[in-house]
Amino acid sequence: MSSLQAGAVNVVRTAAPVREEVVRLIRMDILEQRLRPGDRLVESALCTRYGVSRTVIREALRQLESERLITMRPHRGPIVTVLTAHEIRSIYEVRAALEGLAGELFAARASEAQAAALLDHVALMEDRMLAADLAERNRLKDRFYAILLAGVGNDVLEADLAGVHARIVQFRHYAFTDDERVRSSLLQVRRIADAAADRRDPGAARAACESHIHQAGQLAVAEYQRRLS
Repeated sequence: MSSLQAGAVNVVRTAAPVREEVVRLIRMDILEQRLRPGDRLVESALCTRYGVSRTVIREALRQLESERLITMRPHRGPIVTVLTAHEIRSIYEVRAALEGLAGELFAARASEAQAAALLDHVALMEDRMLAADLAERNRLKDRFYAILLAGVGNDVLEADLAGVHARIVQFRHYAFTDDERVRSSLLQVRRIADAAADRRDPGAARAACESHIHQAGQLAVAEYQRRLS
C-alpha cells in the first residue's frame, strides 16, 4: 500500500473523537503524498497503520469521501481521488464566481467595523504569513475568509463556499508550502482588502477576488499534474 507500509502511525487518544484524528492523519498522508492519487485504501492496512478498528476507518473514509479526497468505487473499494485538469478548473471557476460575489457584497454591505477588521487582519497576514508554519498560514487565511463572509451576511453563500473550500484543501496545502506563492497571494489579498474594505468599490472587489482565484486555479492544475507525474 504505497509508502504507508514504511511504518505505523498510531492515533493519539485525545479529547477529540478518535474518528476526527484518523480523518486528519489520512488527510495529511494524502496531502503529503504518502498516499498518492489512484492508491487503493485497504481497510486492514489502514487499521494497522493508525491502530484503530475497521468501524473507525470506515467512518473516516466516508468523511474524506465527502471532501472528495477519496473516491469509493462500486465493488472495488476506495482509492485516493484522481482529478483531471478539467475537473480542477471547473472547481476553481465556481470558486471564482462565489468569492467574487463575496467581495462585491462585502464592499456594499460590511459595517465600518468589519471593514477595519479586514484591513487589520490583512496587515497581520503581511506581518506574519511568511514566517509562519503551515498550520498558522492556514489559520490566517481561514480567518481572512471568516471576516470577509461575516461582512457579507449571506448564510447560503457561506455554506456554498465552505463546500468548495473542502474540495480544494489539497491545493491550498500546496500553495502554503511555497514561499513565493505565499508572497503572490499576499499581494492579491491586499488588493481585495483595498477594494472591498478601504475604497468600498463592489466592482473592483469582485474583480480582485476573481483574479486571485483564477491565478490560484492555474497554479493548482500545474502543481497537481506535476505531483501526479
